[in-house]
Amino acid sequence: MVNIKLEFSGGMELLFDNQRSIDVDIPMTAAIGSDMTVRDAMIWMRDHLLKERPEMFMKDDTIRPGVLVLVNDADWELSGLEESVIEDGDTLTFISTLHGG
Repeated sequence: MVNIKLEFSGGMELLFDNQRSIDVDIPMTAAIGSDMTVRDAMIWMRDHLLKERPEMFMKDDTIRPGVLVLVNDADWELSGLEESVIEDGDTLTFISTLHGG
């Protein structure tokens, strides 16, 4: 199991039952390889936590354009995007930059 904290803002929380923060234990069986990656966590989140509109969260097996992803408060582009390895105690933050108007 990998215990991580998930945070949502900018409207992403609406997809996850209006929760801004969730502590989760993701089983290692969710990992495609030997390490748990952000992609593995997102697929697990989509399949187990997402309450509505999966197309607003993911497109194929990656995050939808317009959603910022932070790994421990740093842009995931600095740590390898979807392939960023996550460990116990890490925090993944998802922030939507898409707004109607």
